[in-house]
Amino acid sequence: MINREQTYGITVNLHKILYFCVLFIDNAKIIEHMKDKRVLYVSSEVVPYLPETEISSMSFEAPRMVNKQGGQIRIFMPRYGNINERRHQLHEVIRLSGINLVINDLDMPLIIKVASIPKERIQVYFIDNEEYFSRKATLTDENGDLFDDNDERAIFFAKGVIETVKKLNWAPDIIHVHGWLASLLPLYLKQYYKDEPLFKESKIVTSIYNQSFDNTLNDGIVDKIKFDEIEETHIDKLNTPTYSNLMKVAVDFSDGLIKGSQELPKDLEDYLTSCEKPVLDYQYPEAFAEAYTEFYNTQILKLVP
Repeated sequence: MINREQTYGITVNLHKILYFCVLFIDNAKIIEHMKDKRVLYVSSEVVPYLPETEISSMSFEAPRMVNKQGGQIRIFMPRYGNINERRHQLHEVIRLSGINLVINDLDMPLIIKVASIPKERIQVYFIDNEEYFSRKATLTDENGDLFDDNDERAIFFAKGVIETVKKLNWAPDIIHVHGWLASLLPLYLKQYYKDEPLFKESKIVTSIYNQSFDNTLNDGIVDKIKFDEIEETHIDKLNTPTYSNLMKVAVDFSDGLIKGSQELPKDLEDYLTSCEKPVLDYQYPEAFAEAYTEFYNTQILKLVP
């Protein structure tokens, strides 16, 4: 004989089993939606090419996640001079190189190199230019001071990524931006390249990190961006080109945001709270995959599981 307490216990357990079955099915549907989706990752740094940080690690882990789910990915980063080309087996892609990008009325040659991350079957495209990226450092000199041309490097990187993706004729469903050197890409895609049909359906996600810089970028950044006929009203925050203001411009032209660090500068936290766009809270590295996948699908692509 089964008493009332046992019956209640069986009923509760059945409800739990049913709940987890439904949850599993929903998650499976969300993951299934990523199959064949195209996700472009644009980052200032990626492991194993640069040391491990929040940015470089997530710029590797997120694409690996999508790759395992059957999605199509491309990763772009700058080819800094401290990246060992021989050890990482970088080679130039002649068919993608050879064009000039105009930066502040100067023609700057674009060179594209590519390498594969060992054991992952993931290719990484490197944006290169002798003037901007040959130096044996990333973003600061030996004294820890920002390079004076980091603003031009950011513009060149944004344009270089977009022009290369155009040459690949590869229309991404999502473009996920990591790191402040990549943060001008949302602005350039939504303004300078706003009539480019390849990106008509592309949605931009920007991760905001607490990996910032002191002081400001070159004060001439506004004039250099205005040279590309981008209206000053879109970039008036950059009259004071701090890290926070640079990221606020990225927020303005993104379709969704992710908190990449557990703690962010208060003004950025407040800006994310008031931006009226989908914002995913910080996810611990060991448990980010499900949250990122659901965010991509339900909040950015608006797919219903």
